[in-house]
Amino acid sequence: MTAPSSLLRRRVFSTDHKVIGVQFLLFSAFFLVLGGLTALAIRWQLAWPWSRVPIVGKALYPATGGVMTPEGYTVLFTLHGTIMIFFVIIPLLVGAFGNFLIPLMIGARDMAFPRLNAASFWLMVPAGALIVASFFVASGGPASGWTAYPPLAPIASAAAGRGLGQTLWLVSVFLAGVASTLGALNYVATVVMLRARGLSWTRLPLTVWALFFSAIIQLVALPVLTAGAVLQLFDRFLGTGFYTPAHLVVNQFTPESAGHAVGGQPLLWQHLFWFYSHPAVYVMVLPAMGIVSDVLAVHGRKPVFGYRPMVFSMGTIVVLGMFVWGHHMFVSGLDPAAGTAFMLSTILIALPSSVKVFNWLATLWGSRPRYDAAFLNAVGFVAMFVIGGLSGIWLASTPVDVPLHDTALVVGHFHFVVFGGSVFAAFAALHHWFPKMTGRRLDERLGKLHFAGTFVLTACVFLMMHQLGMAGQPRRVADPYVYAGLAHLKPLNVFISKSAFLLAAWQGFLVVNVVKTLLAKPEGERNPWDANTLEWETASPPPHANFEAELVVARGPYEYGVPDGPRDHRRQVGPG
Repeated sequence: MTAPSSLLRRRVFSTDHKVIGVQFLLFSAFFLVLGGLTALAIRWQLAWPWSRVPIVGKALYPATGGVMTPEGYTVLFTLHGTIMIFFVIIPLLVGAFGNFLIPLMIGARDMAFPRLNAASFWLMVPAGALIVASFFVASGGPASGWTAYPPLAPIASAAAGRGLGQTLWLVSVFLAGVASTLGALNYVATVVMLRARGLSWTRLPLTVWALFFSAIIQLVALPVLTAGAVLQLFDRFLGTGFYTPAHLVVNQFTPESAGHAVGGQPLLWQHLFWFYSHPAVYVMVLPAMGIVSDVLAVHGRKPVFGYRPMVFSMGTIVVLGMFVWGHHMFVSGLDPAAGTAFMLSTILIALPSSVKVFNWLATLWGSRPRYDAAFLNAVGFVAMFVIGGLSGIWLASTPVDVPLHDTALVVGHFHFVVFGGSVFAAFAALHHWFPKMTGRRLDERLGKLHFAGTFVLTACVFLMMHQLGMAGQPRRVADPYVYAGLAHLKPLNVFISKSAFLLAAWQGFLVVNVVKTLLAKPEGERNPWDANTLEWETASPPPHANFEAELVVARGPYEYGVPDGPRDHRRQVGPG
């Protein structure tokens, strides 16, 4: 494979999986800033309701004055949820690290379909542009929540003059869905067809297994949400009424067509939305699980305990994850028999997750960790995942979930798993594979300082939300203090908001670390961690075609703690 000669083909419109991985990384970082700003604006409103918010946007302000509006608050949490899930966590863990690592870790020269791989990124660019544009449209942004439930999304938003923002949101979700589906297809084909000679399924690193299983979820479940978004667009533009019961239809573009009766079902969208959007949690968490498994083994200098149970537990999560979406609908009037089935399947999915947690603890037991930033962030992921997972078990019970479903407790639970879990895994991955991407190691002192503050402040923000929920504070409400008996919660909200602002500022240590390291002279060290997986068999950063010669794999990915040898590990390739 010959590298492209022009700078544009090498760095922008490239089909090289490594370049595309870095593009996804930069894309995610940009939207992480936007999603973080929306989160801070939300926290400002909850701590100091109706005061002047330091974010400029027509969706937030009325024509006069400078305070947030109730509709502006709804726009904020709509965009926050959408951006952080569809444009930050999934593109970061699956798009960035998946693209960069899969071919390297299986000994391939590139993805199975390089041009399709490039298309999966470039479809995300207009999707991201549309979600940003939806915030700035003159009539206001999407104000139906990130779940876009009918009849609010297709009917009320159009009637209130907010149709364009919601339409842009739907088209953005559609494009992101198509992009992710193309990427998932490429991942599956690459892992199945392009593994190096001798790299059997039982010799795959757990990171590759996790990304493979995430791609399976995307292929099975994501088209359902993508099609559901198209049906909602049909409702908005054509007056089809897939989600509209037998009453008047409001069509924002042809109002004269309104007035005909249709017989749709608003709950249909909830089923289509959650059929993907709950497995999407595992799309985010499974790659984190694989990354953490590899980082703990490499930096703990000990093989992963129970390799096969770890793989089987991930596969079980994929299967069971397809049958738990209804626990988001316990308060929607779901049939009690169906609710019981969803409750049991949700509780059951805790078993394979528990297998992974106990296997991580067994891996740590007797290990010889280096306590560097990558290792600390991996351990931080385990702690956050356990906290979030434990609250998920009892929220799976219908009698518990019904009174707590619309409270801040669910917000805390979800963020412990998604932010506290996935983001710490992303930090661990960044520290671990940054030398492979750039040829330079991140500064360990700055990395440890960044981890310590982020871990403590994350607990301050999201653990306290559990207390708010138990005290009865509702979520999705711009001013919870209008409810009787909740005024005393304001000091706790102020504490959470101040912690959130400090948490955002603390990420400056990571930014400084990355910039400082990139400006330093490349170290050129091929394998600074003494890891034995295939990505470390090539130069750092890797050349265009990855490997100078064909690799032949001789053993598994976790041969650490080798007694009586010149090193404490055996490489997957070669005699030792």
